[in-house]
This record gives sequence, structure tokens and C-alpha cells, in this order.
Amino acid sequence: MNKILLLGANGQVGWELQRSLAPLAQLTICDRQHADLSDLAGLKQLIVDEQPDVIVNAAAYTAVDKAESDMVAARRINAEAVALIASVAQEQNALFVHYSTDYVFDGSGDVPFSEQAATGPLSVYGQTKLEGEIAIRESGCSHLILRTSWVFAARGANFAKTMLRLAKERDALNVIADQFGAPTSAELIADVTAHILKHLAAAPATLREAAGTYHLVASGETSWHGYARFVIEEAGQLGCELRTRAENIAPITTSQYPLPAQRPANSRLSNDKLQNTFDLKLPPWEFHVRRMIRELVDQDAI
Repeated sequence: MNKILLLGANGQVGWELQRSLAPLAQLTICDRQHADLSDLAGLKQLIVDEQPDVIVNAAAYTAVDKAESDMVAARRINAEAVALIASVAQEQNALFVHYSTDYVFDGSGDVPFSEQAATGPLSVYGQTKLEGEIAIRESGCSHLILRTSWVFAARGANFAKTMLRLAKERDALNVIADQFGAPTSAELIADVTAHILKHLAAAPATLREAAGTYHLVASGETSWHGYARFVIEEAGQLGCELRTRAENIAPITTSQYPLPAQRPANSRLSNDKLQNTFDLKLPPWEFHVRRMIRELVDQDAI
């Protein structure tokens, strides 16, 4: 593994991947200006010119609600561009690492979805991400599809930062309590990706059997309501002055907070396959959330 091409380098996951992948090989980083996934011809030329051994795609159309009225753009980036990358990866015998989402499932039940569970997206975003997955598998390229959920980072916008901002402005908050998942940090996603690539580089003969789909999420589960309470409690313990206290965060149902795109009620993903295959122990979701809050406090960003 001599050359890695990173797409979507300035997103939350891409930003962390710059750090985690840099020690592994010659790393070419491309943000939207250098690799616009809506420009398929330009994207293909970039990959052909770079001749990477590994393509890591952290770019995606992630505006979940906007996608409901912007299906063409969402499909272009999440499905058509992904299909093109997979095709070129197959031609060049490159490994394609791609990130997908819990939104490919219908959110039914109350147990974690395995990688083999039937898909059934409820939204345009979920559907286009699933189409991207299917295109990768059909291309025949060596690939790793890493599904994740509830992604956050200290850099950029996320649910926890929104809760902290609102908690400074309001005496009480209402937060959805009937959707469940595992908040997963961009830092964890990037570090696990690097670990997997190092594992495969050390034993290249295992690539064929290791290739496939994995769930890369923190361990444990919570609701958005539980997540919000944890964030407020942690920030309060670190001395943040907030008007909202954890006990003043009221649980509400999804139906009380309608949005254009339907969210899965069950976003739990089983990470057993990834842990067993690559000899990993994925931490509980609270670990990285706590670290992010500490970072925000240290930066005086709350």
C-alpha cells in the first residue's frame, strides 16, 4: 500500500482521516474543490491520474431533509459517483473504502441490525446511500463498506453542540426519545479505518476474505433524549453555565417533531463482525462524547 486517495477531506470524518491515514502511505487529500463528486468526468480523471492503491471516500450528500426535494443531486453524489469510483477501482485493482449509514434500514424492531439484515430505507438519503452500496458490490472491486450512525466531531455542527447552544439560551428543552442508536465519533471512525488498512497491509492475502460490509459504530445505545441529558450533565460537571438542567429536558415522540425525511426509530447496528474480524474493542459511545465536550470546554467553544 503506497498511495491513498482521500475524497471528502474537509468533512467531519474526512478531517480526522487526514490525521489517521497520513502515517500509512503517501496520502493525497481532496476536498470538494479538488474532487467534486457531481463532476463524474473530472472525478474519473482524478483517480486515473493518481493511480492510488486505496481510495477512501468520505464525501457524501448528507443533507437528509433537503434530499427529499433534491433527489437528483443526492443520487448523483451518493450513488452515481460511488458507482464510478467503484468501477475505476475495479479497473485499477484498488481497494475502495466507503462509508454508509444506518438509514439503509427501515428502523423496525428493537435489536441491533446485523450486516446481513434486510435493508429498507425510509428516505431519499437512505435510498441513495443504499444504491451506492449496491453499485460497489456489483462492480466486483475489492471494497470495505463501513456503515456508521449518529456521527459527531468537535469540528463542525452536530447534535451535542446544538443541545449545548440551546441549553445556554433556554430554561427547558424537548428532545425525541423514541429513536435509538449509538453516537459515533469521527475520530473513532478514522482510527478504526486506519487500523483496518494496517491490518490488511500486514496480511494482504486476507483482503479477499475480509472485504465486504461492516458496521463501524460505538458500543452501547441511547436515545436522542438520553444523549442530550448526558451532554448537559457532562458539561455542567465541567463548570459550564447552562440555563437548562438535565431534568428539564423533556422526552417527546418523533410524531411531535415532524421533519421532511422519515428517520429510522431503530438505528442500532451490531458491531460484532468488525470487532471479531479485525481484533478490535470498540468503546462505549459515552467515551468519545465525553472527550468532545472536554475539548469544547478547553477551547471555550460552549
